[in-house]
Order: sequence, then C-alpha cells, then structure tokens
Amino acid sequence: MGSVHSGEITVAYEDEGSGEPLVLIHGHPFNRSMWRPQIDHFSRAGWRVITPDLRGYGDSTVVPGKTPLETYVRDIAGLLDHLGIERFVLGGLSMGGQIVMEFHRLLPDRIRAVVLADTFAPADTDEGRAVRHRTAARLLRDGMDGYAREVLPKMISPGTIARQPAVAEHVLGMMRSTSPEGAAAALYGRAERPDYTGLLPRIAVPAWVVVGAEDAFTPVADARLIQESIPGASLTVVQDAGHMPNLEHPDVFNAGLARFLESLHETAS
Repeated sequence: MGSVHSGEITVAYEDEGSGEPLVLIHGHPFNRSMWRPQIDHFSRAGWRVITPDLRGYGDSTVVPGKTPLETYVRDIAGLLDHLGIERFVLGGLSMGGQIVMEFHRLLPDRIRAVVLADTFAPADTDEGRAVRHRTAARLLRDGMDGYAREVLPKMISPGTIARQPAVAEHVLGMMRSTSPEGAAAALYGRAERPDYTGLLPRIAVPAWVVVGAEDAFTPVADARLIQESIPGASLTVVQDAGHMPNLEHPDVFNAGLARFLESLHETAS
C-alpha cells in the first residue's frame, strides 16, 4: 500500500505489477479492496494496476460535508501525476463509473480507454436527489451498520449470498467499515452531478460496458443505454450477478476485461 498527499488530504492506494497502467475506481460505499481479484489477475498479466481509496473511504482522509465528483477526479489525477502516469485505461464501478465519466468530461486526453461497470449516466431526478439526501442524513445519524445489512441483497445477488458467503462478508465488511461522514459527503455531492448522457457520444476511446444480469441498482437497460451511446462500445452481461460482478464472478469479469484490454493492443498495432 502507498499513500500520497493531495492538497489537504492523504490518498491511499495499491500499485501492483508493471506495464501499461490500468486504474480502477471503487464504488460506494466500498474501498479499493473490492478490486482484489482484478489486482491479482492483471498485475500478473502485464498490467500496472492502480486502485486508490477515494477520499472519505478506506484508508484515505475523511472530509465531511459534500464531495462533488470533480473533487474525486482531481484527487485521482493528482495521484497519477505523483506516480508519473500521463495516460491510462480508466475503469470504475457504480459511483466509480460516474467518476470515470466525469474524468472524461474534465481530462479526456489522459484516458486511453474506459471501463464502465454497473453504472448509469443520467443525472438524478428530484426524487433521486431526495433519496440520496435522506440516506446521507440517516448514515450521519445512525451509522453504517443497519444500512449495510439492508442493501447487501441489492449489492450482490441473493444467489451470491447463498453460494459465496465469503464474498458476502467482504462486501458487508467494506460497507460497515466505511466512514458515515465520507459516505454522506459522497451522496450529497453525487446528487448534484451533471447528466452524462450527452457526453457519451463524444467518448472517442475504446469502451467496455459490463453489468450484472441481476443488478437491482443499475439494471441491464442502463448499461445498454451507455453501450449504445458510445461509438463502438461493447457490452458484457454477467449472469447470476448483481451490482458487483467483479467480485461475484471474477473469472467471467476478468475474462471479459482481458479480451477488451487485448483488443487495445490489436487496435494499436
């Protein structure tokens, strides 16, 4: 594990392997450990895999209040500057995918390709913003435990919970250990994010979209909208998986990501 000071905060991260950089951004309310199956696989397959903890999560500094997606982008860019990395493949799941879209909005020239996992592009509706605000207030008032247990069956599929208790414990543990202040700040900031649907047709780099077939938060229709809007994008639907196919079926997820990364080399040649 490494860490770097970025402005007023410290960003913790993993940096494993060597070769071309693959940067993976975790979702809410998780941390970089959600990418462990991908770190292990791709760091041995010729990629330098970098997985930061977003501010407010994991071992990074908690900053109460409101954290816009642009702030996460600036933190990540600062980390990559520190590591001397200019261009990279950038992937993210759920909120992490929205951070990828925000990164492309702000700093498109730094991105070689994008991976958008279990995410969605439109801005929140009025009701969606209200739900995020209510959830943030609940986390600040009551902590993470009740919320984590309540949403676990949506984060991963019921089948995963039954067949893979270790995965369920990992996901539950990530959520329960997250700072309520950090999670609430993300919810308040995310409620104000822009609508990225107009951005998607302007993404001119290769894109892989992936989603769990049983995702209750960002269903297949959301992924299909993204895939159909980005020129040349491909879509993989992972069967028997919910919102976290990278953990629920890592072999399937890794195989799809490997094919996508190999296609980048074919395009370059």
